[in-house]
Amino acid sequence: MRSICLVAFLQVFLSSILPAADRPNILIAISDDQSFPHTSAYGCTFVNTPAFDRVAHEGVLFTNGFAASPGCSPSRAAFLTGQNTWQIEHAGTHDSYFPAQYRTFPEILKDHGYHVGMTGKGWGPGDYKHDGREDNPAGKAYSSKKLKPPYSGMNKLDYAGNFKEFLNEKSADQPFCFWYGATEPHRPYQDGEGLKDGKSLDQVIVPNFLPDDPIVRRDLLDYAVEIEWFDKHLGQMLDHLEKSGQLDNTIVIVTADNGMSFPRAKANCYEAGIHVPLAICWKSAAPGNRVVTDLVGFTDLTATLYDATSIQPPQPLSGKSILPLLKSDKSGLIEPGRDAVFSARERHSSSRYNNLGYPQRAMRTHDYLLIWNCTPDRWPAGDPRGLNNDGSLAPEHSAYFDIDHCPTLSLMTDHPDDPHLSHFLNLAIAKRPEYELFNIKTDPSCLTNLADDPAHQKTFEALKSKLNQTLTSTSDPRILGTGEIFETYPRMSKVRRFPGDD
Repeated sequence: MRSICLVAFLQVFLSSILPAADRPNILIAISDDQSFPHTSAYGCTFVNTPAFDRVAHEGVLFTNGFAASPGCSPSRAAFLTGQNTWQIEHAGTHDSYFPAQYRTFPEILKDHGYHVGMTGKGWGPGDYKHDGREDNPAGKAYSSKKLKPPYSGMNKLDYAGNFKEFLNEKSADQPFCFWYGATEPHRPYQDGEGLKDGKSLDQVIVPNFLPDDPIVRRDLLDYAVEIEWFDKHLGQMLDHLEKSGQLDNTIVIVTADNGMSFPRAKANCYEAGIHVPLAICWKSAAPGNRVVTDLVGFTDLTATLYDATSIQPPQPLSGKSILPLLKSDKSGLIEPGRDAVFSARERHSSSRYNNLGYPQRAMRTHDYLLIWNCTPDRWPAGDPRGLNNDGSLAPEHSAYFDIDHCPTLSLMTDHPDDPHLSHFLNLAIAKRPEYELFNIKTDPSCLTNLADDPAHQKTFEALKSKLNQTLTSTSDPRILGTGEIFETYPRMSKVRRFPGDD
């Protein structure tokens, strides 16, 4: 036992005295609720993201990056730990605890001599102090620098200013790991941001799962402005790193925690909920100006950071390092064996009687998306009726709390009898079958379920078998028949919305 402890001590000690030049810096830039393909590097017409585009040009633009969950708290926990959400107990659901036994890569890097910090949104919402942590699992918070943003829905933190303050505190020979977690484009938005910024409704491409209506287009323009605010601060950070001579040896990862906060996107395992932007550059080691189509999940990013820093993770990881992809000079599909990524959700908001969740497991291949709705008897967006302040039941279509309140949702719930709008409302809120299968090549909006199509039964059974094997081998309580454990994890935000809630 003494020799094992000595080896561990020497590993940490030696890593702390190695020259900083031999260890890459790390900058994680993660937006809050942004779907693929909403950056200009992907050809989006109504959002301009020069900083994201710069990372993509100087490094690698990934077309198949996937979040570990369609909700922020579990998705970030999976990224930080390198574990699938169903493997990390309370941290794998929304707004609960983050057990201390699941150590995060910023914590491990700090042990190995890295200067570690964050600004904005790290892991959360939830109570990370419950098990004894002092700092957010993403690092010590830097939040002293403030500014007045152009619109009221934006965070008053000077993200870039806090990053500079963080860098000023590190020693010259110390590598750093910084988590830039913007709260944009999370709602609420100031109504009309996009139009005030000079954008036009005609620029918008409305997703096929939303009604093409001026209200929706206006909502999407506001969303675009919030993305651009996140991108502006990223650009300032990149400029500062370049001027200080630190950019070349910095791994920059730019992504989002989950999809956009619109109906049938965020909190859903459809493409718009889990398919996110992803660009990575490491100028001194990764050839740039490439587009890679390999499937990459958040746990793969965690494995990559451990690989790039030559640090042993504290527990086995669920993902596989993409360092070979980054260091390759190729574009397109580089590792054909990387044939599936996985995502999942449990509880999101307080949206059902007795605080029940809507558990889902999803597997995405290059051609298909398979979703297992574990409790198809429940409402996927939340129960239709909540509680009024006096305890009485609210009207029909007044709840759906797994969808963030927004003009797009109000448009549909205010007109439930309109044949056109009710179609899109049902796409977002109606009960779903246990399994859904979508051909992503022909149906990226996930509108045609092929699970019961006789022509696709062979594909369905093969994918279902692969998903079940993965969930079984990783001890997912849902596949093992003990999934009720997820319903017992407490929710920190005590909001009573339904009879039976405590």
